Amino acid sequence: MTNPFRPGDEQTYQLTVTAADFAVLNGRLIHPVLSTFALGQALEWTSRQFVEQMLEVGEEGIGTLLTVEHRGPAFEGETVEFRAVFEELRGAELLCRVEALVGARLVATGRTGQRIVSSVRLQARFRELRG
Repeated sequence: MTNPFRPGDEQTYQLTVTAADFAVLNGRLIHPVLSTFALGQALEWTSRQFVEQMLEVGEEGIGTLLTVEHRGPAFEGETVEFRAVFEELRGAELLCRVEALVGARLVATGRTGQRIVSSVRLQARFRELRG
């Protein structure tokens, strides 16, 4: 693992909300807004951009933490700005603060965690757990 980052560094991502991002459960539309599920995925992806730049050959990143506080809606056609702020590297685990905004409107806040691990060890652990 290499770490070119410092606390306070940022990664960003944009998403324009479409019907595919709506809250749907068992084929039934719940709300025609960005779902908490889609929001969580985008927040995790935003912080994952740090990990992608930290990986060395033979390493993978795995998610360890995702918290989402859904504060407001993002409507179809709106562009959501996602931001991840590097908080700390605790051993091999990267912790970030994340947020999502539409203009000045706060859509969500949260935290993410990603651990960088050996690909060989991770695959061995998966095999062990599968039995």
